[in-house]
Amino acid sequence: MGRLSEIYSRHGIESAQLSCMDLSTERDRFQLLATAHDVVFHLAAVFGGREFVDVHQTECSRMLAIDHNVISASEEAGVESLHYASSACVYPPSLNVPGHLLKEDDILSTGEGWRASDNLYGFAKLMGEMQLLALHRERRFNSSVCRYLTVYGPGELDASHAIAALAEKALDLQDPFEVWGSGNQERGFTFVDDIVNGSILAAERVKDASPMNLGWDKRYRIRDVAELILQTSGHVPRAVHYDLSKPEGPFSRALDISRARALGWEPKVDLEEGLRRTIDWHRQSRRGIPTPRPVAQVYRAGGDGRSASISAERV
Repeated sequence: MGRLSEIYSRHGIESAQLSCMDLSTERDRFQLLATAHDVVFHLAAVFGGREFVDVHQTECSRMLAIDHNVISASEEAGVESLHYASSACVYPPSLNVPGHLLKEDDILSTGEGWRASDNLYGFAKLMGEMQLLALHRERRFNSSVCRYLTVYGPGELDASHAIAALAEKALDLQDPFEVWGSGNQERGFTFVDDIVNGSILAAERVKDASPMNLGWDKRYRIRDVAELILQTSGHVPRAVHYDLSKPEGPFSRALDISRARALGWEPKVDLEEGLRRTIDWHRQSRRGIPTPRPVAQVYRAGGDGRSASISAERV
């Protein structure tokens, strides 16, 4: 809550209403909040990075309750639409290979049973998508779905995510500098500003819950990302240690973003620029110096004075 308040105040928003609640249990309270708004951006999830997804699947199952509560409460509250933050984790890990860009229709396409998605986290995201599809089909509830890929940028303090963790290690002058896995795994790292812009566009243009990939269709090796982080931060360790005991996740993951491009979206912040902004934010946040950062918030007041709401609690 303190972090959110600081972000708002940094941008001159002093009167934003912030509510902290457990979305897995406080459905009625959230519904009461949603009745005063036009749009819900549902970003809440139980997530802690690669190792968490592999090891703590029981915790990830709480997402089933969170998604049901937020989605059903929003529909019953009469909001105009809901945007759902899904994930590239919905795709079969066996399709995460060099040369293949994951398409929206690739879900559950490999006949691998429970291995057809990335653990319970991936299946939970698919169930959220399925609930929205059913609500649109049966009750004409408007919603949009974006499948995010490896989002990074200013404001992320969770050290379980690769770029945030590596940035903190570089600023700590860690030596040897530790990188999880072989460093050969690949991701389409996507800057948070691009994700915010794509999410707003989807919320404005998509109403039938059809999913849309959001992320770079470029691939970057983790070892190359680590080298860029070291160069950008100015840290020169004597050695870089690749810890093969740590999880790597899917070997190579990038998205086909044809649907997003058809709506007019294109990622604009390349990795070098995104890392510069991210490391600058990490460095200045350590010094307690406020750094400008766009707020992922939409205010669209209607005739009745209602506005958009973001559900952004991450457990």
